[in-house]
Amino acid sequence: MYKTFPLYTIIFRRILVVLAGVLAFPVMACLQSRSQFYSYLHRSWHKTSTKPVWLKQTEKGSKELF
Repeated sequence: MYKTFPLYTIIFRRILVVLAGVLAFPVMACLQSRSQFYSYLHRSWHKTSTKPVWLKQTEKGSKELF
């Protein structure tokens, strides 16, 4: 049902996230919505499949409880 992304896609996405974070830092340092922007970058960093990040984290959390 969910597709896992190949390694080159994950690496490319993470390079783009780092570049966006570094380039946006001077602008985001002055804005109030910086937490929302960096939260989006964090979700993009952790995405390794078409499964929603929140669903993956929920499944991971339930496994740790048992």
